[in-house]
Amino acid sequence: MLSSLFTWGELLEWLSIGILGYFFLVNGIYLTLVIISFFYMRKFKKRQLAFEAKGLFRSDIYKSVSIIVPAYNEEEEIIENLNSMLQLEFKDFEIVVVNDGSDDNTLQVIIDHFDMEKSDMIINEVLDSEPVTGIYTSETFTNLILIDKENGRKADAMNAGINVAHKELVCAIDADSRLERDVLKKMLQAFIQDDTTVGVGGIIRVLNGCTIKNNLIEEVRIPRKFIPKIQVVEYLRAFLYGRIGWERLQGLMLISGGFGVFDREAVLRVGGYDTHSLGEDFEMTVKLHRYHIENDIPYRIKFQPEPVCWTNVPDDWDELSKQRNRWHRGLTGTLEKHKEMIFNSKYGVSGLLAMPYYYLVEFMGPFIEMFGYIVIAVLMLTGLLNETFALLFFVAAILFGMILSITALIIDEYTYSQYPRIRDLLTLNVFGLVENIGYRQLHTWWRIHGFIDYLRGKKQWGESKGRMLSKKANNVLHWIWLALINGFIAALGWYGIQGVI
Repeated sequence: MLSSLFTWGELLEWLSIGILGYFFLVNGIYLTLVIISFFYMRKFKKRQLAFEAKGLFRSDIYKSVSIIVPAYNEEEEIIENLNSMLQLEFKDFEIVVVNDGSDDNTLQVIIDHFDMEKSDMIINEVLDSEPVTGIYTSETFTNLILIDKENGRKADAMNAGINVAHKELVCAIDADSRLERDVLKKMLQAFIQDDTTVGVGGIIRVLNGCTIKNNLIEEVRIPRKFIPKIQVVEYLRAFLYGRIGWERLQGLMLISGGFGVFDREAVLRVGGYDTHSLGEDFEMTVKLHRYHIENDIPYRIKFQPEPVCWTNVPDDWDELSKQRNRWHRGLTGTLEKHKEMIFNSKYGVSGLLAMPYYYLVEFMGPFIEMFGYIVIAVLMLTGLLNETFALLFFVAAILFGMILSITALIIDEYTYSQYPRIRDLLTLNVFGLVENIGYRQLHTWWRIHGFIDYLRGKKQWGESKGRMLSKKANNVLHWIWLALINGFIAALGWYGIQGVI
């Protein structure tokens, strides 16, 4: 029946137009977020100067903070990271380390270094978590608490930490991260400026390659390895215009689990972290939106672009692919759980703009992009590919992405100049180009594979022990795929340019 209405060539042509339109729509959204972010950053810098001039944080109007640090097999770096956190410039904070059933020496390393002893502290078990087997405190480091519990993954560890926390706010941070010394002072601006704030996220940057001295970052440098370098650009783009743009539209749906501060009472009201979710950070932020809207409670979820948390990112294909696979499974689970919010005017910007964006762009994007590449390949093989269309697709799918990545680097240099060396800036701009040729397509496949694993009911954070390929073989396979993708993209661009010329 379909063949009587359209020839296969016409059908493929219409599909191509639809795919091309989708790509321009998505990149148009990204461009809008870039513009919003750029003008906001100009205002933000001026406002920061005013805050510093007034010396606002010499007063006692800020809230107290409990820093929750879930730790699983972190014996190699946990002491240095905790020492760094203990040096934070803030009046009233505590650190709650949660040893989440580590099978290495994490627990004993912390106990020995900080001279900790078992405590009879009473736990207010408001939130569900795996059983706690011990709580430790130190007479020397009075604002440090150590919880030992059975393994339950990060969300479960966060719940256990919140149960023990004594402060008004809770700060979620990864155990392998480093905070700048004044980061809490800057983060707390959001709660002071608007007392309806229930959550605020901060920017996360790549720690790989930086020089650390006396537990502090002495010199900011880009990583030496190829894979972390690409992630520097990726993180800048995600935080500098993704998070800022959505926050300005009052539709920020994700406070990264690597660094975020929440009102403790608000977290308790929504039932804490979902221990079944692999994307506990996305799930928590969406729950906060949904609860406050459904109960008609004024609230704000904000993003502060200056407070910096530095984190180590994966430095090989195997670990990176597992991370992105897990992220997409977490995204899928949260969208399924809160599907009633999508295109629902009851939830305002969250329902009409933000959640549809996550569904149509973040969730559906990998499938549409991969389908687009398949259609293009078929058209090329059958000789039906139009040269003008090939060039437009190349521009929409590749060059536009390059422009957006480089724009994020320009905004970062304009506002903070975190990478002062000219060589580092030039390198990052090159990787802003390289990221969109091969890496982006690999990332698309990882996300599709994450959805497949979600359908299969996979709940682990990483690969199962019985996986078919070794880590080394998996890394080699990724490099081969990268080369093949680069060949296809180069052929597409050459075909389009030659045809138009």
